[in-house]
Amino acid sequence: MATYQIPAITKPPKAKKKQVFLVANGDLRLSANQNCWAAQQQMEEALERAVSQAGYELVRAHPYKPDEKHGFIASQKEGMCVFAGIDPGAMLIVAEAVWQYSHHLLAGLLSHEGPILTVANWSGTWPGLVGMLNLNASLTKAGKKYSTLWSEDFSDDAFLKNLERWLDKGDVRHNLKHVTPLKKVKVPSAERRLGEALAQQLAREKAIMGIFDEGCMGMYNAIIQDELLNPAGVYKERLSQSALYYETTQVRDDEAREVYQWLIDRGMTFRFGPDPEEDLTEDQVLTQCKMYIAAVRIADDFGCHTIGIQYQQGLKDLLPASDLVEGMLNNTDRPPVKSRDGGRILYEGRPVVHFNEVDECAGLDGLMTYRVHRAMGQPVENTLHDIRWGDQDRSGTTDEYVWVFLISGSAPPDHFIDGWKGASSERQPEMYFRLGGGTLKGISKPGEIVWSRIFVDNGKLKMDLGRAGVVELPPEETQRRWKETTPQWPIMHAVLYGVTRDQMMARHKANHIQVVYANDASAADKALLAKAAMAEAMGMDVSICGTRKKGKAWA
Repeated sequence: MATYQIPAITKPPKAKKKQVFLVANGDLRLSANQNCWAAQQQMEEALERAVSQAGYELVRAHPYKPDEKHGFIASQKEGMCVFAGIDPGAMLIVAEAVWQYSHHLLAGLLSHEGPILTVANWSGTWPGLVGMLNLNASLTKAGKKYSTLWSEDFSDDAFLKNLERWLDKGDVRHNLKHVTPLKKVKVPSAERRLGEALAQQLAREKAIMGIFDEGCMGMYNAIIQDELLNPAGVYKERLSQSALYYETTQVRDDEAREVYQWLIDRGMTFRFGPDPEEDLTEDQVLTQCKMYIAAVRIADDFGCHTIGIQYQQGLKDLLPASDLVEGMLNNTDRPPVKSRDGGRILYEGRPVVHFNEVDECAGLDGLMTYRVHRAMGQPVENTLHDIRWGDQDRSGTTDEYVWVFLISGSAPPDHFIDGWKGASSERQPEMYFRLGGGTLKGISKPGEIVWSRIFVDNGKLKMDLGRAGVVELPPEETQRRWKETTPQWPIMHAVLYGVTRDQMMARHKANHIQVVYANDASAADKALLAKAAMAEAMGMDVSICGTRKKGKAWA
């Protein structure tokens, strides 16, 4: 009989009765984890009081790391080690006050057998809400059951009641009455015919999604399997960020200077300083202009209909940030880019549809949005935003709840008040980008928008759509909101129609939300329905969230 070396499999100790374990996931970047730790610690202390009040003990499953000066899980490897020491049947809370890389936890969460609760603080300073929504969407895509909660201070009655239910029952249920399946909505024949024709055209003629390295910042939810994407007529061109870097180095200085001068002539403001370690410099911007030219040329080389640059973890050690690049790409009125031989203007008179952070769900949505709005004669510029935070307006301008939609890259100046003249560029925070690079900052103009999100659930592509309005708030209120979040980034003040704060948080399956303007409320309603019809014809499960502008139901 053969003798083998059988590995010793250690089992973690069994959780005690009424013992709840807590894990805190963080960034991959040490500087971000260190800067954000104080907020996480404050949140955990408040959460521990709430759990204790309910008669349970909250136990941190991994220690504070004195040498690194934070207590976050900071890699997939670390996450696996932490979960190896947790009773797989224990009750588990994932507490997030910061942006987090979901793949650090997925291996442990997917094999965990006990109830899982994701929790975020209601703050925009370090984007815990954004991180939690990303983790939720990643778990949804993976088919893993979880519950989710959020709170401003973890002492309000609603939070405590829901927490007690989870501790007692192992799940939390939220009000989702705002969600209406498309099959219950009457889509006028004109919009249905258009949507179906656009879907048929895409399936017949195909489209190419250019991806500069797949997977960004742990966003498992942002990757669409080829088996789901291809039947819709969209195929990936897997490009390398090394190619983008090389092509950037091949762009001539005079070509970059022409792009920069175009921006200056349009009235854009650059907030320069003398120290490249802390300030935005002209050299950083000129390198970004080279990256812009390089991205357009590579998109043309491969016949791409939409492209996504990985953004933060991609080229941050080689090039300045891609924010300015991404916003330029998404605008119809943008600096012209010639082919390498100078013989052609590439993508002349139209944007190069770009999806930030290679979020493929946003890329597919952006491509669909562009085609629907182009066919309807509506504005085609669209972008994703982070659902960063929300608050009541403190200026007295509106009684409505106003969301802060905020994204570092991809926001087109056509969305801003005064367009290019209302656009400015500031240096990305050093903790994210050592080599700097300017953002494309602006305040979104008032108007009617359609919001949407494609996501993967139960092995299918699904889409939620809704209507909203962008409101203009006084400068002091806008500044307050910027100071609560990231003041270098573009901002949108959004009022969702027929969707409460908690309904949005409970339903939305992404950290990102796609937005596009329409000329008026009626046009926005029609564009929403045409895109919904297109999505349905592409095989997606489609739902309409909320109401029309004045509370009128869709069904």
